[in-house]
Amino acid sequence: MKTFNRAAIKWFSADVYRKLSAIFSALIVYQWIRCLGDYWWSETYTIVNGILFAAVAANLLIPSKLLSGTVQLISLVGLNAAYSGYMWVAFEGDKRSAAQWLDWFKLQYDQLTPFIWISLGVWAVFHAIVLLRHKRAYMMIVVGLAILSLAAADSLFTPIHLWDEIAWLVFIGLGWLVASHFSRFKERHPENWAQLLEYPLSLFLPMLLIITLVMGAGLFVPAVKPILTDPYTAWKEARGESIPNLVGDKAIIVPATKNNADGKSGYSRDDNELGNGFEFDYTPVMTVTTTKRSYWRGETKALYSGKGWSEAPQEKKEKALGSIESKQELQPSGIAETTNTEVVDQTVTMLKKDKYPVLFGAGPISSVIAVNGKNTSLPKLNWMSDSWEMRLPKTSSANYPESYIIQSKIPILDVAAMETGAPASLSEDIDPMYLQLPDTLPLRVKQLAQNITSTVTTPYDKVNLLVSYLQATYAYTNTPDLSKRVSEDFVDSFLFEVREGYCDYFSTSLAVMSRTLGIPARWVKGYSPGSKPVDPDMQRLQGMTGIEPEESDAGTYTVRNADAHSWVEIYFNGYGWLPFEATSGFAFPYAVPQDAAEPELAPVPVPELDNEAQPAEDNGFEVKAWMFWTAASVLVLLIGVLGFRPLLGQFKRYRGGSATINERIVRDTNRLIKHCRKKGLDYNEYETVRETMSRWSGRLSSLQTQFREVQVAFEQAMYSNKTMTREEADRLSLTMKHIREHLG
Repeated sequence: MKTFNRAAIKWFSADVYRKLSAIFSALIVYQWIRCLGDYWWSETYTIVNGILFAAVAANLLIPSKLLSGTVQLISLVGLNAAYSGYMWVAFEGDKRSAAQWLDWFKLQYDQLTPFIWISLGVWAVFHAIVLLRHKRAYMMIVVGLAILSLAAADSLFTPIHLWDEIAWLVFIGLGWLVASHFSRFKERHPENWAQLLEYPLSLFLPMLLIITLVMGAGLFVPAVKPILTDPYTAWKEARGESIPNLVGDKAIIVPATKNNADGKSGYSRDDNELGNGFEFDYTPVMTVTTTKRSYWRGETKALYSGKGWSEAPQEKKEKALGSIESKQELQPSGIAETTNTEVVDQTVTMLKKDKYPVLFGAGPISSVIAVNGKNTSLPKLNWMSDSWEMRLPKTSSANYPESYIIQSKIPILDVAAMETGAPASLSEDIDPMYLQLPDTLPLRVKQLAQNITSTVTTPYDKVNLLVSYLQATYAYTNTPDLSKRVSEDFVDSFLFEVREGYCDYFSTSLAVMSRTLGIPARWVKGYSPGSKPVDPDMQRLQGMTGIEPEESDAGTYTVRNADAHSWVEIYFNGYGWLPFEATSGFAFPYAVPQDAAEPELAPVPVPELDNEAQPAEDNGFEVKAWMFWTAASVLVLLIGVLGFRPLLGQFKRYRGGSATINERIVRDTNRLIKHCRKKGLDYNEYETVRETMSRWSGRLSSLQTQFREVQVAFEQAMYSNKTMTREEADRLSLTMKHIREHLG
């Protein structure tokens, strides 16, 4: 077993600097790519992070560079095939035709693009950084360029905050330089290196402690707003221009204060964690010329984590209908054949050159008429019939259409039909993902939903009561007071603690509460209708009199970043998906049967729930910061009270308070030998003290008498029956002190 352990240690310690450089290289690349959250798909991150992990593991575990590189390439191809949506297509053409083989290869390659090129680029950068490990100047250039690029991104692409990444890069760079220093020292002074390794704690611990304290102070001190504005922001503001916001910046992480509006409104790309404040950005995004005012639907998500929304595994695996042709009839799932629909024509003109994963339109889209003014040779579009999403392939997401014409068939809301027949019972023919709830959801959320809907029986009436309660009870604000939040669950904290918020708060709460009642729901994000050049509704709100609403809501609407919105779609048995708007101050523009008034939410009596009487459900004991520091203080105090005397005794014995004077002399002699070794005197562990002192006396003749005195005293204390006196021990201590002072 010992032989195996030694072999394993030797194997892992071989070329240790190269292995450490591989770890540092991966960490540098990882910190840099973290700033690409609004540009890369989640699949890209999974592939790249997997490749970095495989590269580091191969460098650590496989000594052969050829075998290590082969394993890394196999991992690269495998990760791309597993996460890019790749599906193997067998060759069915003429095996003797080179052109058909080329087409077949191109078909396989297209499925991996651009993931394969991104991952190859990251892999190449990783190995390039590892190769630069031999020159400190190159290492500093690599770290410096990484820091400079992130600093530029932090300033130029407001409001991205990258100071944590920059701090980690500094920490990684310092660690890499320290490893380089010790590697060179080992190569040039192998004997001294072997001696240093005998005292690893005294060598490495102070260095690690200093670096950790310095970097920890930089990372964890309280945030302070800058006194000076960065030059780019100052220049833009001086010109009266707004700072460009990126897609997905509605809610960046900000301190939990009332005025936490550091983010900008806009269409979000990352919904995994919702709830932070934002400022309204009125930059135009698009114009929509339509035959009916509507919400412009983007994406749906079904997996609620307790913090936000993401795609469920079933959604990621949904098969798409590709190669959409002009005016091709698209069949959306989730609408019963007996459900009446209304046709809505829309012409969308993009005003911003942002990248979006989908085409926006009234849901669901039923056909694409033209893209960029052309009704032939449409770009590749993928129709997701279950999700009602018209997706652009990930390979062409950078070329978002400048304009497109679509047609939608939206379900007509027939209230009478919703309250009778099949819709009056809970749906059973629906994917369970639309009823999913996290195990950590506090019980009081479900109890509140049941209390609100206890007076009605049909799913439609229950949902209407939930909508009425949310709109009547909670205030709309784009800067919710997050200091009130205690619960870790987003919905629970909104309903019982924060009690104010914007669309993400209301829509998520409606979806989750509906699911607690067994009613299928999914979260939808897109844009609210926007406004016309002259909007009668807006004029009336501004106090203008004599303004009558238009009979038709057709026209051209300007949609802005401030119109980014989220709502809910509820599934009803035998009817299908219907949209619901829970946000206070908003109303969904339904299509209704002829001669029927648009449905309105009448005030309903709902139970007043005592917030104090319903504490959050205990999901396990949570250690607060004050608990930790209190326990630590008590522990230190107990150790100090109960262990002071034993520790003092140990210290005295170590410093010379041993049972006998002889033991003290032996211990002091061994300590002197260790000190001399640190000062560069050669030592062989197989030598006796007599041999060591004799050899040192020959090298340092000025200390010959002192070394002789130490040798004699040690041999008497160690091997003779003589009991040394305290005076002799004290005199020997002075001699040893003289030796230490002479060596410096």
